[in-house]
Amino acid sequence: MTVLTLPERNLEILAGTLDENFRYLGERLRVRLTARGDTVSVDGDPEAVELTGKLLQALGKLLASGYSVGKEEFRTALRVLEEDPGVDLVEFFTDASIPDSVKRLVVPRNLKQRLFIQALNKFDLVFAVGPAGTGKTYLAVAMAAAALAEHRVKRIVLTRPAVEAGERLGFLPGDLVEKVNPYLRPVYDALYDILGYDRVARHLERGVIEIAPLAFMRGRTLNDSFMLLDEAQNTTPEQMKMFLTRLGFHSRAAITGDVTQIDLPNEKTSGLVQARQILGNLTGICFFDFFKEDVVRHKLVEKVVAAYEAHDEARRGNGS
Repeated sequence: MTVLTLPERNLEILAGTLDENFRYLGERLRVRLTARGDTVSVDGDPEAVELTGKLLQALGKLLASGYSVGKEEFRTALRVLEEDPGVDLVEFFTDASIPDSVKRLVVPRNLKQRLFIQALNKFDLVFAVGPAGTGKTYLAVAMAAAALAEHRVKRIVLTRPAVEAGERLGFLPGDLVEKVNPYLRPVYDALYDILGYDRVARHLERGVIEIAPLAFMRGRTLNDSFMLLDEAQNTTPEQMKMFLTRLGFHSRAAITGDVTQIDLPNEKTSGLVQARQILGNLTGICFFDFFKEDVVRHKLVEKVVAAYEAHDEARRGNGS
């Protein structure tokens, strides 16, 4: 058993509402925590007890420095330590390489997300490939919003290919823009979460933020812009080339997609897959990979992704 001493108020904050953080920690690491005054005793497997001590001491330092630690920060810190017990949690949450405006908008939820934010900050062209729930689109939108807030770009252009994945566009009501708007809904949702509905509405009205189907990008050159192509696995090679050649002066682009969810008809080649083959060795371009272990949605999402991967491997093994 280990006994830790922290300011009583900080222990109350770390424990969470009705001790929900400590209960979550106890279930996750199978340790028992007992807090009295300014001390907390931790009992359980020695490695789990050591990890718990590192977690509470690091979060205590963050609180002492004025950093706000809520439920999400507590769970993120635990997730990060489970990935790498040697990580410096204080440095993780206060990383100077991540723009301040990003920290105000969104906090990376694991080590991979922090590395992705750093890549988006370093490279003008970043491809992010991985399963749903890893934060690819959300973080790319956050970086776009940060670049706009810091006046590094003058506008944000967000786009997706409108691929009929079981649905038919022709039967949807409205003109072409109204037909493809449902396909762009996840991008709107991320913007609303990060910037708020009113600010997004103002930016959309003024053209500072533009959300459009990929077909509308043809023939344009976008200067001073942050461009995001989402669901890029559903682009054709021609569409991918067209998008990449829209990049103008003082602009940057992020391309996100999941190559396990290609909905192109007739087994056409994915523009995202081909882009890696063609551009993978070029300097100045970053290809960033997420895996099922990096999923940060509901814990069942990671299990769902793993189950589908196992099913696909079994089918390939059977030749079916």
